Amino acid sequence: MHEYAVTVERLLVSPEHAYFGRPKDGPADVETHDAAEVEVVAGKGLRGDRFFGKAAHMDAAVTFLAAEAWEAVAADLGLSPVPDPLLARRNVVVRGVELDPLRGGEFELVTAAGTVRFHGGRPANPCAWMDRVVAAGAHRALRGRGGLRCTPLSDGRLVTGPATLRSPVPLDPARAGEAVLRRTPLP
Repeated sequence: MHEYAVTVERLLVSPEHAYFGRPKDGPADVETHDAAEVEVVAGKGLRGDRFFGKAAHMDAAVTFLAAEAWEAVAADLGLSPVPDPLLARRNVVVRGVELDPLRGGEFELVTAAGTVRFHGGRPANPCAWMDRVVAAGAHRALRGRGGLRCTPLSDGRLVTGPATLRSPVPLDPARAGEAVLRRTPLP
């Protein structure tokens, strides 16, 4: 098992969707909780979140975003200061870890509140809303850097602050901000 010192910078719980309908109409006025601590329920997600216990989202109930990826997008777009990463609507914003190699496997996130196990699922692809709520071009700039959708495998709590990520595969934290675009080879 490989261990990496990371930081859980932000935790988001949103009881409702903010981005639905047409981006030109603007986001819904939704209460969002920028939390210092969240409760994780195995197989269901974050208690109080819009995806909690929803059958269609069981394999993607908790989303991760690398802070470095968000900052790389801001740099690509010439944005200063860096916009709030919670605009991406990912539940866990972490610093110091490359997320893509976690796809398809189990990993653990250890914070001061304890250990929670996750299964890394599919990429959290960005939506067209990013051009509306972040800046023109953000949707394209986030491709390959939108994060990772995960299934929680154990109950527990996550808190912001220093943490350890345990992974069965080696990770390169220096690549946390790089876009990973997978293309299907042509026959």
